[in-house]
Amino acid sequence: MDKRFAIFDMDGTLVDSMGYWARLGREYLEGRGVHERLEPVLAQIESMTMLEAAELFLRSFGLSGTPEEAVAEMNATMEAHYRADIPLKPGVADYLRGLKARGVTLCVASATAEPLVEACLTRLGVADCFDFWLSCETVGVGKHRSDVYDAAAARMGTQPGEIAVYEDALYAARTAKAAGYYVVAVYDASAAARWDELCALADESIVHW
Repeated sequence: MDKRFAIFDMDGTLVDSMGYWARLGREYLEGRGVHERLEPVLAQIESMTMLEAAELFLRSFGLSGTPEEAVAEMNATMEAHYRADIPLKPGVADYLRGLKARGVTLCVASATAEPLVEACLTRLGVADCFDFWLSCETVGVGKHRSDVYDAAAARMGTQPGEIAVYEDALYAARTAKAAGYYVVAVYDASAAARWDELCALADESIVHW
């Protein structure tokens, strides 16, 4: 990667957290007493922000409360994991520090809320590698649109063609590529079934950091 700017996804790219996220919606719904008809709803949330997912959960199952309250409950569950046990992927720290040593400007653009990004990366000792982090929650839309990447590019003061975007999810990589970013595919076991498609789309790929 020879770009001077880089945007990193966090979950599934930098940290091995996708298993926790895969279970979160189910944990929340079962905690609210919902045990049937889960799969069709859970299948819809991959590209959603947490707020969008919460709205879907409340609407689909007629649950009481506000989407914001549901998000707060899910965030509390994930925050415990981010603060305690979600691990950095092997080799990530050395890779990030190598980019920093070359003068590359780094940021995180994640569907995860910014306080959770900060808590996780600080615990794992790599927060200092990044100039800032930006959440789809802050931007208001998930990675099925390029808003979060474009907002990060604006803060970096550069254009999409000058930025490498590191992603493990095909839909997000597709969004970044369509918006003119240089895409680096990152392998994650949770998205193994789409790996060949992701590699075909991307400008380069990383299997092991």
